[in-house]
Amino acid sequence: MFPKLHALLKFKFIVSASNRSFTIPSSVFRITATCSTICQNQVECPRDSIEVFRKWGCGEDDLLKIFSRQPSLRHAQVTPLLSKLNLLSTLGLTSSDIVKIINCRPRFFCSRISNCFDERIDFLVKLFGSKEMLRKAIIRNPSLLTYDFHKKMKPVISLYEEFGISGNDLIAMLMSRPTLIPRTSFNEEKMEYIQKTGVSNGSKMYKYVVSLIGISRIETLREKVTNLEKFGCSEEEIWSLFGRSPLILTLSVDKVQRNMTFVLGTMKLAPKVVLEHPFLLFSNLEAILRPRVLLDRKIKEMDLHPQVNGSIMLRALRMTENRFLNVFVRCHPQDVATELLEFYNHAKDLKPLAKSSKKILLKGFPF
Repeated sequence: MFPKLHALLKFKFIVSASNRSFTIPSSVFRITATCSTICQNQVECPRDSIEVFRKWGCGEDDLLKIFSRQPSLRHAQVTPLLSKLNLLSTLGLTSSDIVKIINCRPRFFCSRISNCFDERIDFLVKLFGSKEMLRKAIIRNPSLLTYDFHKKMKPVISLYEEFGISGNDLIAMLMSRPTLIPRTSFNEEKMEYIQKTGVSNGSKMYKYVVSLIGISRIETLREKVTNLEKFGCSEEEIWSLFGRSPLILTLSVDKVQRNMTFVLGTMKLAPKVVLEHPFLLFSNLEAILRPRVLLDRKIKEMDLHPQVNGSIMLRALRMTENRFLNVFVRCHPQDVATELLEFYNHAKDLKPLAKSSKKILLKGFPF
């Protein structure tokens, strides 16, 4: 008993003599609170990540999805995992939300999310308007919790606000373009491109023009303009087209080239028609354009009516599949309709030309 009393008095003397103060990070309190809540006794304390996720409400199917998407989480340390889940719980995220986050960003739990966490959340809640909207945004793009807050996130948000894009417009862009924050960059050439579109900051297309040009590489923008110039479009017409239909900037050079070749070469339409009807660039060549054009030729060969020609052609190409078949195929007698339908389905099954010799170049981010 005396040795223990001596040791206790010695410890008390050392602590009082040191006269020092220590600052404990708030994250330590969060971890301690989490562990003390879950680990009230040795029996309840999770032994591994599997038990952690189960206590969070994840079922066997959820665990299968989590560990198949990110196998390293099966051996994750309990304490760091608990601390991160504790932070996420303050945002109202559920077990199903966690599964979606891991499916979207497998290495999310390998990142540090405690840095500037409270400041980041306050900023994002004000930006999105509510915690519920923020929760949806995080599920859509979990990296909102991992971007460098002061050097990347806040400067990019401020940049778009300087362009006049804020409030619901900015929220819409952040939700539809998850890579907006890490990939945004502007220079004098991009600013010139925005002006060439002729879109004013009061236009509904303005936010799309600015954000798509902002996340695109300069080389990619030049390549897409050059691609359309080869088909007889002037640079002024091209940028005007981008201003009226900015989502064309999301189409690959290969898709635009193949559609333009078919529209000008096979359909015998002028480039001006494409400029007036941008849907011709968005339409699927194998599933819509080619089958319907070939069916029109078949209908003409059989001298049937109505025919898919003239101004009706553009309307027919925009019809839904069921409406198109009702108007141009099922209106005929049963035997004729069956023949046309077989021809149409066969045309849809045709393989793209030179598909086997096509070179696949992985360029990374498409814009």
